[in-house]
Amino acid sequence: MSKIQLILLNYSRLIVTLLIGFTIISSCSSTRNAHHSTVVSNKGLKDYYQSYFPIGVAVSPHALYSDESGLIKLNFNSLTPENDMKMETIHPKELVYNWKTADAIVAYAQQNNMKVRGHTLIWHNQVPDWIFKDAKTGKQVSKEVLLQRIKEHITQVVNHFKGKVYAWDVVNEAISDNPKEFYRNSKYFEICREEFIFKAFQWAHEADPNAVLFYNDYNEISATKRAKIITLINKLKASRIPINAVGLQSHWAVDQPSKEQLEATLNDFSKLGLKLQITELDISVYPKEHQAREKREEDFDTSFSAAKEEKQMEQFKMCFGLFRKYKEYISGVSFWNISDRQSWLDNFPVQNRKDYPLLFDRNLVHKKAYWEVVKF
Repeated sequence: MSKIQLILLNYSRLIVTLLIGFTIISSCSSTRNAHHSTVVSNKGLKDYYQSYFPIGVAVSPHALYSDESGLIKLNFNSLTPENDMKMETIHPKELVYNWKTADAIVAYAQQNNMKVRGHTLIWHNQVPDWIFKDAKTGKQVSKEVLLQRIKEHITQVVNHFKGKVYAWDVVNEAISDNPKEFYRNSKYFEICREEFIFKAFQWAHEADPNAVLFYNDYNEISATKRAKIITLINKLKASRIPINAVGLQSHWAVDQPSKEQLEATLNDFSKLGLKLQITELDISVYPKEHQAREKREEDFDTSFSAAKEEKQMEQFKMCFGLFRKYKEYISGVSFWNISDRQSWLDNFPVQNRKDYPLLFDRNLVHKKAYWEVVKF
């Protein structure tokens, strides 16, 4: 072998050695990056807020066994049955109780070390007609009969889930949106006046003395309605009715609440001496409306535009900033639905108008707003 050939051979060996070394270093670097990526992706909302409050979500039984299940397990440590504990579902006839779907949600929560919020014992919507009518005559029942039926319902349902459901929305939306009225004119109120509210809390406490009992309502950012809710709660407390907490539904939008509105809301409720929870959070990408209406021309553009995304991102960022500020009073934040695949806002206030009110898109991927919520 000539001197030149020997030099070339040694040079080739050097090049091969350098290439192998570079490959090994790159491989190690890739492994570290992959590990880092895995660590980050295995951290969910509940982990970021571990030292603040539980993060919950409203679910259907179907979602728990769909591809959304992984998202639920990673991000949430509290579940609320969206519809399966409401009276029309769980108690459709006087002597009939349907436990199956609610039991499935509770079982899933227990298997995954999650808390369960019971929703809801007494509400004017999604309630079967039988509770207000005499089975023989079809006429409206007396106050005494209705109160007895309410007691039976609450006792059966709360006892069934005793030790498994830690909190109940006992009475939901009993306050009127009308500034000239205090209570909503529901069938419950028409027949029993305010007594049904007081008795509902009493009977829920008797059925499970350890359960956290909530009054839950929406449009709490309205100073007028908020004052009425606070008046009701103080009235319950003065009567020694066992109420433990207030649920602020928080169905909001990109244009409300303002930071000032939300701060005033949290500050006012924090003075009650009760725990607060954000119970049904979503932020619509459309301006807030409180009444259902027909579709108009501007409703046909349902794209999730960059402008909508930016406004929603800023709103989520502001809200969670204040939630963290009031962590001493807030004992939980729950989203109403899992991802933008499905939301009640897709049909309210406008039927068949797609909304995008949550932190995960229709492909179950984090939206920009998610990173603003966890970046603190």
